[in-house]
Parts: sequence; structure tokens; C-alpha cells
Amino acid sequence: MNGLTLALLVVVALAVALVLWAVGLYNGLVVLRNRFKNAFAQIDVQLRRRYDLIPNLVETAKGYLAHERETLTAVVEARNQAAGAAKALAAAPGDPAAVRAFAAAESGLAGVLSRLMVVVERYPELKADRQMARVSEELTSTENRIAFARQAYNDAVTAYNTKRELFPTSLVAGAFNFAPAALLEATDAAAQRDAPHVAF
Repeated sequence: MNGLTLALLVVVALAVALVLWAVGLYNGLVVLRNRFKNAFAQIDVQLRRRYDLIPNLVETAKGYLAHERETLTAVVEARNQAAGAAKALAAAPGDPAAVRAFAAAESGLAGVLSRLMVVVERYPELKADRQMARVSEELTSTENRIAFARQAYNDAVTAYNTKRELFPTSLVAGAFNFAPAALLEATDAAAQRDAPHVAF
């Protein structure tokens, strides 16, 4: 084997090693991206459960709060807006615009749910209603699950964003358009910082 052949083999071996290394970085980014998408899917499951519970809450309260139609209507409208924003975010988890729209819709929903709970506090017979207590308990449990799922999502997004920003992975991320993912952060609204109180 002459020197030229040996040099050619070394160059080919280096090229193959470089390609395998780049493929490994690419696959690592794909794995992390899929993890944060899966983490949002877990949030989405809990959000759907919450969105399904809200109409039950409103229906139960309707009989007692006939003169509070405006509050009940606001809850239903906010629920529908939040469900729409969650659906848009589910189609593009991590997209900064979708995350902002989702956070705003969730803040609005938390605000009107808090208002509803203040109204409900004024009606002892409604607070004592078994159906209302059951739905409220389920809603509180779901809120806790959502909080845990959001934390898992934010952890997955942080791992993905960190990996895509580290050199030399950033070269592969830029070449293959691995966009940064947005965290689910609380807004400045007090309603978003505090989960709605639904205990009876």
C-alpha cells in the first residue's frame, strides 16, 4: 500500500467519522425535540380534561346563579378561547407566537374562573351541592396535574434549547433549522400566577 492510498483512506475515514458525528448530533436534537412535543401532549391531555369539566361546573352553577349570566357566559367564552389556543399550540409545540397566545388565553380563563369562584362563595347552598363539590374537586386535581405537566414540558424545552445552543451542535441545529422552543411561563397577570381556587 503506497502513501497516496493510505492518505486517501485516512481522508475517507475522517469524512465518514465527521458524517457519523453530525448524524449523531442531528439525531440527538430530534430526540430532544420529540421529548418536548410529547411533554406538551401530556399537558394537552390535562387541558382537555379541564376544558371538559368547565361546562359541568357552569351547568351546576346555572341553577343557583341565574342572575349571574354574564359571569357564566364569560367563563364559557374564556374556556373556548383557551381550548382554541391550546389546539393551535398542540399543532406547533414550542412555537413562540403560539405559546404567547396560549398563555394569554389561559390567563383570561384563570381570571374568569377566579371571578366565578368568588361569586360561588356567596351561595352556601351551591357550595354544599354534591355535583358542584365533585366537579370542583376534579378541577382542582386537574389543575395540579397541569402544573406538573407544565414543569415537565419546560424541563424538556430547556434540555432541547440548551443542546441546540451548545457548540458544535449549534452548527447542525442551524443547518437543519432546529428553531428554539418557547417555555410556558406565567404572565404578569395575578390570575395566571395563582391557580383558580375551586375548593368548597
